[in-house]
Amino acid sequence: MTETTHNLGIENRVDLLGLTLEETQTFFHSMGQEKYRAAQVMRWIYQGLSVSFDPMTNLSKELREKLTATARIGRLTTLQVFKSEDGVKKFLFGLDDGSRIESVYIPTQDHDTLCISTQVGCAMGCRICRTGKMGFTRNLTAGEIVGQLLEVRRQILDSAVRNVVLMGMGEPLANLSNTVRAIKIMTNPNGPQISWRHLTVSTSGLVPQMIELGHSVRVKLAVSLNAASDEVRSLIMPINHKYPLDELIAAMTNFPLPKRDRITIEYVLIKGLNDSDSDARMLVKLLNPVRAKVNLIPFNEELSTEFKTPLPARVAAFQDILMSKSLIAIIRKSRGRDILAACGLLASENRSDC
Repeated sequence: MTETTHNLGIENRVDLLGLTLEETQTFFHSMGQEKYRAAQVMRWIYQGLSVSFDPMTNLSKELREKLTATARIGRLTTLQVFKSEDGVKKFLFGLDDGSRIESVYIPTQDHDTLCISTQVGCAMGCRICRTGKMGFTRNLTAGEIVGQLLEVRRQILDSAVRNVVLMGMGEPLANLSNTVRAIKIMTNPNGPQISWRHLTVSTSGLVPQMIELGHSVRVKLAVSLNAASDEVRSLIMPINHKYPLDELIAAMTNFPLPKRDRITIEYVLIKGLNDSDSDARMLVKLLNPVRAKVNLIPFNEELSTEFKTPLPARVAAFQDILMSKSLIAIIRKSRGRDILAACGLLASENRSDC
């Protein structure tokens, strides 16, 4: 249990938030307790949203007192909630060490989605993302990753939030061990009960970690591609210098996919840079060996003054070319732009206009 909490030096009690079932069983075994207690307590934490041991009435009073003395249930602090005109909510959370992260809640008719962070800041340096301009501070623990889901469920009681995307601040695969641990917790029957079919990990293209992720857990994969040539992708995303397109495509081709499942390709359309008919045809050819679907995302001009948003007609023409070649392509509408919650806009801001 070496990576379960960021602040063990400050708080000597074991933080049960962020422990997998096996780790929780090990903890209870060390206390001389039966292993089944681990599942009981996990259900109280992740399904009952308990923040103390007092409500856990299927545990004896003696055990609850012992747990209070030796363990704790970590919790994020909600600093602000920003509300968009389109129903999106952005949560600014404070962590125990004073760091701040953001999560985005997106309601729809069919399901509610929560976009959660995996790092404080980001080291990838993508030119179409405000988080990258923050620089990198540290990885989140598994408890801090899952804790975002629990806090939003506590505050939005009429939504169970069954769809989770690890696409907030940070690169999830640069924090692979804690990302995998968080996935195991979220998909465990005793955890928040998120089905792997409704859990997506988004990456900028860390090839070795993609392969390890696919062998570690079952999860849906999204890849931020954003270009069909190495020249353009390297201009937008520095990670392409280390893992160029041929390596990235090979990793996607070999990623373990259940039947009928597809990798989601995130493609931000930038006027005059990657949005031409030629770019669309190159993208079709590039993705030919991959079982994929494409999300087309018109660039948010709030991100940068150097890039521009293509006209709607250009976006539609790009989509038409992809679909004419039997490649599934969806134009994704940006939501939450007025509160800087849309794709690429998260940056841990502390504003007072919510």
